[in-house]
Order: sequence, then structure tokens, then C-alpha cells
Amino acid sequence: MDSITNNSWVFLSVLVFGFVMCSKPYHTIAAGDTLSSGDSLTGDQTITSRGDIFVLGFFKPGNTSKNYYIGIWYKKVSLQTAVWVANRDAPITDPSSSKLTLSDGNLVLLSKENETPIWSTNLASNTLNTTQVVLGDDGNLVLRDSSNPHVLYWQSFEHLTDTFLPGAKFGFNKKTNQSKKLTSWRGQEDPSTGLYNLQPESTGKNQYILYGKNSKLIWDSGEWNEENKTFLNSPEMRQKEKGDKLEDRLACFDSGGNYHGRLSLHLRNKEK
Repeated sequence: MDSITNNSWVFLSVLVFGFVMCSKPYHTIAAGDTLSSGDSLTGDQTITSRGDIFVLGFFKPGNTSKNYYIGIWYKKVSLQTAVWVANRDAPITDPSSSKLTLSDGNLVLLSKENETPIWSTNLASNTLNTTQVVLGDDGNLVLRDSSNPHVLYWQSFEHLTDTFLPGAKFGFNKKTNQSKKLTSWRGQEDPSTGLYNLQPESTGKNQYILYGKNSKLIWDSGEWNEENKTFLNSPEMRQKEKGDKLEDRLACFDSGGNYHGRLSLHLRNKEK
């Protein structure tokens, strides 16, 4: 993964194109932060990261939506805010009729009635029963080998939806010629793939682009200036304190392309 410069890397502390609300209570299963072979989530069951920061389970966005999704949200934020959605384009209407489980080494959302897959991590089949799913305090959901936790088969940080969390993969990979991008929700109560996306420039320029409907350019950061430690189109970037920590306040757009708040973009030098 290529960083903006050889000495700098970027993370967005919070970027949410659509806010999610839900007042329904949730319960945590005995598995804690882990799903192992034979475990499953259904109905209002959840798992919670070890430090009680993030929750994984079924949620219903807003008060009028009839659809449910598997997602990750903050546990201690009163206004439920989803940071990742698995089946964003394949909703279900009854979480008690579906289950999230491990099958052939994959994390799969199944219909209980006929075991039809609704969503899957879609990895090559692995019949080993040592695969487990763990939700981390960083908000990353990982599929790993329980006998060797450093072996990761899949992680949500490599499959972003509308939110970037520190540590996630967000950049342009010159080797694969692919970029990781954030895509807005379709609406405030509809997390399906929306019309707006934020992604790194693919031509080699060190900048980020926000595209709208029909690939219309909405905003670009301008190229990174290593000497001034700022993006060309972000003159409001200022140094917060002595040292290399900088903060840029940029507009955050919702699923309709409207200004919806602020996001923090931090630049820090890599540790040598």
C-alpha cells in the first residue's frame, strides 16, 4: 500500500456519510468478542469487542426502515452509529429468520429456512474448524486461524463501506492498480451502495477525490505538499502543536451530497 509520502500516512478519525439510529436493545452472547466454529448470531444476539468499544450484530437503521443488516457500531455512543455494514445491498426483514455463522472457513449470513447464503466473505473453501471471527477494539472484524492468530484470512478493514477508522486500508496500490474507497449510503435509513465515493487519486498524484453521481467531481484535496505539510486545496490545515501532528477540517457529505458535518484528517510521520 502506497502512503501519501514516504514519511507520512493518513487516517480519518471519523468519516460517516450517513448516520444510523436505533433504539432497540441488544444482548451479548457468551462468546464475548469471538465467534468460533459452531457459534452463530441471530435475532438480537451480538458480540462486543474486548474493551466494550464496538458491537457486531443485526441492526435496523432509523425508525421507519423495515430492513435489517449485519453491521458494526459504537457501543457507548447513544445515537447508534454504524461504521461498517456487511450485507448493505442484500437486506433482510427478520433477523430471527437468519443467522451469521462460520461455514467452510467463511463468515456467512444464512437464511435459517433453507440455508441460502445472503452474504459471505467469499473465500476459497477451508474445511478446517480452527477458523474464528474476532471483533477488535479498533472496529476491525477479522477472520483468523485460532491456532495462529497472526494468520488473517479476511478483515473488514480491507472491505470498507462508508467509514474509515484508524488502521484501515485506504489508499492506492500501484502493484494491483486498485484503490480502496469509501462509498456513501443511499439514504439516512438505507445503507445500500450510494452515489458518492471518496478515493485516492489513481494517476500517481498524492491527493483524494470525492465523486458524485455520474462520476461528477465534488471535491479534491489538491496535491500533498511535503514542505508545508498540507494539501493544496486545504489551506485551513494547521499545526495543532509542536511536532509533526497536523489536523485538517474538511466537509463531510451525506448520501444526498449535502454538507453533513466535519471530519478530522490527521497526518503523522511514521515511526522510524
